[in-house]
Amino acid sequence: MNALTMTWGIAGLTALGVITRPFAFPEAIWAVIGAVLLVALGLIGIADAWAGVAKGLDVYLFLIGMMLLSELARGEGLFDWLASVATAHAKGSPKRLFMLIYGVGTVVTVFLSNDATAVVLTPAVYAACQAARVKDPMPYLLICAFIANAASFVLPISNPANLVIFGGGTMPPLSRWLTTFALPSIASIVVTFLALFWTQRAVINAEDVAIDVQKVPLSPSAKLAGAGLCVTAVVLLGASALGFDLGLPTFVAGCLTSAAILLLTRKSPADTLRGVSWSVLPLVVGLFVVVEALNRTGLIDGLARYLSDGAAASPSQMAAIAGGVVALVSNLVNNLPAGLVAGSAIHAADVSDKIAGAVLIGIDLGPNLSVTGSLATILWLTALRREGLQIGALTFLKLGVVVMVPALALSLTVLAIQ
Repeated sequence: MNALTMTWGIAGLTALGVITRPFAFPEAIWAVIGAVLLVALGLIGIADAWAGVAKGLDVYLFLIGMMLLSELARGEGLFDWLASVATAHAKGSPKRLFMLIYGVGTVVTVFLSNDATAVVLTPAVYAACQAARVKDPMPYLLICAFIANAASFVLPISNPANLVIFGGGTMPPLSRWLTTFALPSIASIVVTFLALFWTQRAVINAEDVAIDVQKVPLSPSAKLAGAGLCVTAVVLLGASALGFDLGLPTFVAGCLTSAAILLLTRKSPADTLRGVSWSVLPLVVGLFVVVEALNRTGLIDGLARYLSDGAAASPSQMAAIAGGVVALVSNLVNNLPAGLVAGSAIHAADVSDKIAGAVLIGIDLGPNLSVTGSLATILWLTALRREGLQIGALTFLKLGVVVMVPALALSLTVLAIQ
């Protein structure tokens, strides 16, 4: 067996392990095993593996900062308060409750990343539904899964995958980002809402929502966490507008906000640190090494040539094809490794904003098709299991076809014609 075949085989098994989690081992275990095997078998040198790890520095810093901010907000009850406010303002109307939770999920995703929506908003929505005596909370919990991906390209900070696609100093300034993605994002959010509501209308219309729902009190520490999130959002928007990388500002903001809240509450940092999903970091590190190994096989160069040739022949057609293909591939291998490969190909091909934007929309929105499409959806499933809830892969797939496909088609169409 030659080195090329072995590299591809290990990469494929790594992706399969991350998606299926054999023996119930965490996703990170399989990513690290794949990376270690590639190095141990000499399929990628230590220097090249380290170069692959180093490429993800901005992503690691961004994830650490956002996970700290999310855990602080969760621990201090900020998300519980947001969910209780939405439930109280529903005034007994299940339709209004659906729209309010969708609005909260959109805001959280846009300004705090899609992983925060999956990890911390999901249990808050479940608790709010319990308080409102909702018989079937699943339609409202599905919001957390779908909006986490549908609204994840409104801003560069809305999804860590955005830093992968536009990393290494290629992140567009905020004005150019909004020019490219504002209208496609609106299309994605609106169509996802309409399709999701239509699929859940029977359950929603049959629900009774309690009117006498008490709001969760907002503590001083929760207010400080909220202020920290707002300041972080402003700082990141400013950094994006100036064309700076987002990882370091996010990391610094997370550390400073953590220090301020811990000083106010006099709590030990151990509780906050234990609540952070640190396993995400070795998962991403391992995938960066695997993608670097694939890069050495010529995969990235081949994709880059294909993108360049297609862009030269028909930019609009190439954008549609690229967006649709990466959306499908994201569900087969998870959007994180797909995004790493696609991002490397985009950098090598030096394509237009339209084609790069189509790829990013496919990476961000495409995973709404399946439960294994994105890290956010996997985290959402984990949050459901903690509440004793389950949703089958086939059930989600049937729903994803109805919700994701029209949203993706319209978003790519808007991108192409704007």
